[in-house]
Amino acid sequence: MRIDAHQHFWIFNAERDAWITDEMAAIQRNFLPTDLAPQLKENGIDAVVAVQASQSPEETQFLIDLSVMYAMIKGVVGWVDLQADDIADQLAHYKQFPIVKGFRHVIEGEEDPDFLSRPSFLRGITALTAYDYTYDLLIRPRHYESTLACVAANPAQRFVLDHMAKPNIRAKEFEEWAAFIEKLAAFPNVHCKVSALVTEADWENWTLDDFKPYIHHAIACFGKERVMFGTDWPVCLVAATYAEVMAVAEHSLEGFTNDERQAFWGANAVNFYNL
Repeated sequence: MRIDAHQHFWIFNAERDAWITDEMAAIQRNFLPTDLAPQLKENGIDAVVAVQASQSPEETQFLIDLSVMYAMIKGVVGWVDLQADDIADQLAHYKQFPIVKGFRHVIEGEEDPDFLSRPSFLRGITALTAYDYTYDLLIRPRHYESTLACVAANPAQRFVLDHMAKPNIRAKEFEEWAAFIEKLAAFPNVHCKVSALVTEADWENWTLDDFKPYIHHAIACFGKERVMFGTDWPVCLVAATYAEVMAVAEHSLEGFTNDERQAFWGANAVNFYNL
């Protein structure tokens, strides 16, 4: 199967979704599985992992409900308050929904550089491990050190880095990001999504070659068995079509065997999320 390991659905709410600014007007509307289905068919994608876009229990239930109606959704990465005193009870509740594979917090929106090192947050990660849930890392450079500390403290937890840690491709910043990727990839329990890169580049003037050094470095560090493809649809639409996002990844897979290509386009996501 070919899997899009990272995409979103929402019923647009201007107040809740304030992160979708006016310069992103193209995605200031509803996006549901019926909007995505034609893109999957045209681009040969069989199934998707739906990832939370807002931070509430209602968001997680919304994605669960969609998965009941649309077979394309093979996994859900929801939101839960990892710092809650009753986190174990909340995770036990979600065990009745096998479609829920893991959780994510929008760390990139947290100004505290040490958010991932908070005792309350680390207690939540310990609970995720106990209940066999994955955790998606969505971070910015200010979180590099606490990310490494969090991962080091939780060797049994399955982590996946969203969007290759969002390197600043537009400004061609590389060295600090590359050093972080090398350090993070040294932990064998961390995987990486090759996703959302177009929105970190010049939205109007990017070229396929802009992304190659970043993708090549991530693959060199994580290895071909720990990288997976995702589009970040519909966010990607501010800078590229679904097909163009696939082309960005395809352009950097030189030397992949057929088995390695199948792993990148699907099998690695199936294995990581237990789809």
